[in-house]
Amino acid sequence: MVGGCAVALLATTAGTAHAVDNLPPKQPLVQDLQTQSKACATGDDMPYVLQPPRLSALLYDPEEDNQPSEFSPVNGEFEAWWTDVAGVEQRRSYTTTTLSSGSRFYWTMPGDIPANTVVSWHVRANDTKAASPWSDEGDGSVCSFVYDDVNPEKPEISSPEYPRMEEVFRVDGVGVYGHFTMDSPSDDVVSYTYGFTGGPYATVSAARPGAAVTIPYLPLTAGPKSLTVRAIDRSGRSSGESRYDFNVKIGRDPVARWKLEDPAGSRSASAETGTAARAGIGVTFGGPAPAGTGATATVGLDGSGHGFLTPDAPATDISKTFAVSAWVRPAETGRNMTVASQDADGKPGFSLGLRSQDPGPAWSFAIAGARVSGGAPETGEWAHLLGLYDAETGRAQLYVNGYEVGTAVQAAPAATAGAFQIGRARGATGYRDRWHGDIGDVRVHDRVVVPGEVAQLARRQPKLLGHWSLENAADGMSPEQSDGAPLRLGTGASIYRGTDGSCIPDAETDCTYMPPPLVDNGHLRLDGQTGYATADGPVVDTGDSFTIGVVVRLADSQPAHPMTVLSQAGEHTEAFKLRYDPATYAWQLVMPEKDEAGAPEKVVSQITGADGGEGQGQRLAVVYDDGTDTIKLFSEGYTNAQATASLPNGWHSTGALQIGRAKADDGWGEYLHGDVDEVQAYSGALRDQDVLGLGWGTDPCVEC
Repeated sequence: MVGGCAVALLATTAGTAHAVDNLPPKQPLVQDLQTQSKACATGDDMPYVLQPPRLSALLYDPEEDNQPSEFSPVNGEFEAWWTDVAGVEQRRSYTTTTLSSGSRFYWTMPGDIPANTVVSWHVRANDTKAASPWSDEGDGSVCSFVYDDVNPEKPEISSPEYPRMEEVFRVDGVGVYGHFTMDSPSDDVVSYTYGFTGGPYATVSAARPGAAVTIPYLPLTAGPKSLTVRAIDRSGRSSGESRYDFNVKIGRDPVARWKLEDPAGSRSASAETGTAARAGIGVTFGGPAPAGTGATATVGLDGSGHGFLTPDAPATDISKTFAVSAWVRPAETGRNMTVASQDADGKPGFSLGLRSQDPGPAWSFAIAGARVSGGAPETGEWAHLLGLYDAETGRAQLYVNGYEVGTAVQAAPAATAGAFQIGRARGATGYRDRWHGDIGDVRVHDRVVVPGEVAQLARRQPKLLGHWSLENAADGMSPEQSDGAPLRLGTGASIYRGTDGSCIPDAETDCTYMPPPLVDNGHLRLDGQTGYATADGPVVDTGDSFTIGVVVRLADSQPAHPMTVLSQAGEHTEAFKLRYDPATYAWQLVMPEKDEAGAPEKVVSQITGADGGEGQGQRLAVVYDDGTDTIKLFSEGYTNAQATASLPNGWHSTGALQIGRAKADDGWGEYLHGDVDEVQAYSGALRDQDVLGLGWGTDPCVEC
């Protein structure tokens, strides 16, 4: 022995022997030890486990032992101990197999270790010549755990807002928070897993073992609901499931509403709910209403000091949850303007409106010093605005045309009893930021208006403009289903009807098989040279939201050039065209940003092969949503395949709807060779689920 260490002789390749000290393995570090997958700890931090655990440790031999090509073997020596019910200390030990230095070593504890007893353990490394210090020596620490073999008891559930269905059949309601308390009798429960019907599903921790937990829940829909809960203890054991059934009413009506549909010449706005609002002389009743909303009229405000309406009373307590909404159409966007507000002390408690800012105007909802902005107001364009303050979360949110915009902000409104205002906001020296434009259907809620309700409030019912089934033609005209304007068929266009079923091809010698039409009893056939069909003028207003669907089958499997199935032009270029591009094997929706030759284009595409004259064709749909500034191209299964792009400003086209061709520099081009059926056009943007019904010979939007 040299210096208390063994001496080893190592022979070099030249045959010379060298003495090398064998150092003992390194003391295991506490941070390298685990009980199951939990860190080594003792006292209040020691882990609880639900089965006899697997202990593990990283063990190392000193680098000085690691000579070139030398294997540094070590094994682990584990030792565990506890005091039994008789007060006698019990010990168990285990030596692992030999592994290389730096490996993780394991010991799965025997099944006879006692439950609900503190078990301590340590470990050391041994290289067969020397052993390291135990892991708890010196600056080290013992590891401890408790094996828990009992599941916690099921939790009890209660809610003051939403009692059990058997106690109260149905209670308020969508948009009103409930609070659910979960409490297991077991004193070692540290968390609860829970799930409501349709979500959310989550895990919530208790403030301390055994403490009850209360969670908020916001119903998004009406009807029967269930909450299921399991208690989880320190070891990870789960209780049985507790279930709580309750029933939710529909969302309650606004606390204040002014439809603003009073007759022209009125000097006050009647209230459907709340107090009537007196009107300044700058208010004009009987204005136009946004199409498809069910509203019959709005009011126009001239932007002057006399353009306002007020009930001279608060609409709601804005220190609590509230929402305010309206249909609005600004006559200008270059200055700050207020749609609705409620007075505070020399300032608005909140304000909903338009804010002029860089890089451009935006809709705005402000509470105290917090503001959320988004969307792009356009002069003369209707928009639906809704500002929401959620006192449960402390957040202010803004919705434009049914979609949340901007980023929700934390807000702290001051309690105020000031008057509600339409068209102006309180300032230090009087009212300011006066609205210039139209306002309709102002509503104030004292609850959360949930996203589904917001979308419904902002919904504009699409209107069917034309449905051409293309099943027959007379004098070169194919009728519209509701006696609207027919389509005029050009040279090279004809109606194909197939067999009428009066003969049987296989049974009768003079009966030739003819394939069925695309949809129902006929379709339009175009020759790819001069064939087209056209309306007498524009069918959809391309400057506003529109939808148009079509069924098309290409006659060629490898078309030689692009072919357009639908288009509608302005003076210099198409406002939109839907075409097949063989170079990209895709249907493309092309919408230029301006009515100028060579204007930048928005293009979205769906890759698909050409039909080659066979099959049931492609069902395609174009949707332009002016409210969200988006264009969509749907293909085949529609909701299963769609491409989307942004188009901030659609423009109004004056050209007639064309089927089978597109505008070219020298006239017309991109003639389509193939079959076309079921052309359906709407004002307004159909919802995705309604687009699914296009192309089947019926109107999918009867109840949109």
